[in-house]
Amino acid sequence: MVLILLSLVFLLMRVAPGDPVSSALGGRLSAEELAERRAAAGFDAPVWKQYFEYLGQVVQLDFGRTITDNRAVSEIVVDNGGATLTLTLGAVLVALLVGLPLGLWSGRRRDKLDDVGIRVFGIVTFAAPVFFVGLLFQLFFGKNLGWFPTSGQASPRIQASIPEKTHILLIDALLAGDMSAFRDALHHLVLPAVTLGLLVVGVLIRLVRVNIIQTLQSDYVEAARARGISEGRVVRKHAFRNALVPVITVMGLQMASLLGGAVLTEQTFNWPGIGNELVGYLNDRDYTAVQGIITMFALIVVGVSLLIDIINALVDPRIRY
Repeated sequence: MVLILLSLVFLLMRVAPGDPVSSALGGRLSAEELAERRAAAGFDAPVWKQYFEYLGQVVQLDFGRTITDNRAVSEIVVDNGGATLTLTLGAVLVALLVGLPLGLWSGRRRDKLDDVGIRVFGIVTFAAPVFFVGLLFQLFFGKNLGWFPTSGQASPRIQASIPEKTHILLIDALLAGDMSAFRDALHHLVLPAVTLGLLVVGVLIRLVRVNIIQTLQSDYVEAARARGISEGRVVRKHAFRNALVPVITVMGLQMASLLGGAVLTEQTFNWPGIGNELVGYLNDRDYTAVQGIITMFALIVVGVSLLIDIINALVDPRIRY
C-alpha cells in the first residue's frame, strides 16, 4: 500500500504543470539560471530515473530535504508531528465519548424517536465537510459566544515560554510544571478536536448501533436474561464488549480519514501540524516534501492497522495469529 501510494504521488506531482524551482524562483532568475537549478536538483533527468533514485532513498528511510527551505522531511515530522498527534488523539477521544454512548443508546432504543434523531445526527456529522463545520464552530463558539479561541495551538506568549522537549505542547507544559499553559493548550484544542472528531462520530454511531442490535438478539444474551440478570447488566457486561470488536477495527481504518481531515482542520484553525506544512509545500510544488510527508502518513496508517490487529486478538479470544 505504501509503495502504491508513494508511486501515485510521485507521478501526479510530475504530471501537473510547473516545478518547485520555477514556483520558488520564477521571475527572479533568467531562463538559463532556472535550467541550471533544475539540473542541479535532478529534475532534468528522466522520470523513471528520478523514481528509482527516490525509492532507493526511501528504503534507507531517507525522505530527502525540501527544495523550498532545505529542511529534512524527518525534521518536519518531528517538529510538527506532535501538534498533529495531539489533534488526532483529541479527535479520537471526542469520537469515542460521543459515538459509543449514542450508538449504545440508539441500539437499545431501536426505531424509537430518539433512535431516529441520533441516526440523523450521525448522518449529518458524517456528510458535513470538516472545514465547513470548523468555520461554523469558529463563528458561533469563537466569535459570537467567545468561549474558545479560534486559531493556534496556544496563546503566543505561553507557547514561546514553554521549552520544547517532546514537541507535544501539553506534555511539555506538564514537564515545565506550568498548569496555566496546560489549561491554555487544552482550551485551544477543544474546537479543532471536536471538529475533526465529528468526522467519524457518524460511523461509530451506526456501527455500534447495528452490533448492539445483533448482539442483543443472540442466544447467550437471551440466556442471561432468562437467569434473571437485569437488562442494564446484560447490555454492559454481555452485549457491549462483543459489539466493541468491529468498532476497534473500524477506528483503526478511520485513522486515514482522521489524518486526511487533519489537513483541512489544521488549515481552518491555523494549527501548526504536519497537514498545515503539507498544504504550504503543495502550493510551492515541493516534490520532496509532499512525497515524504504523504509517505510518512501512509506508514502511520499501516502501523495503526497492525496495532489494531494485535488489540483485536487481545479483546476477542476467538482471534489467534
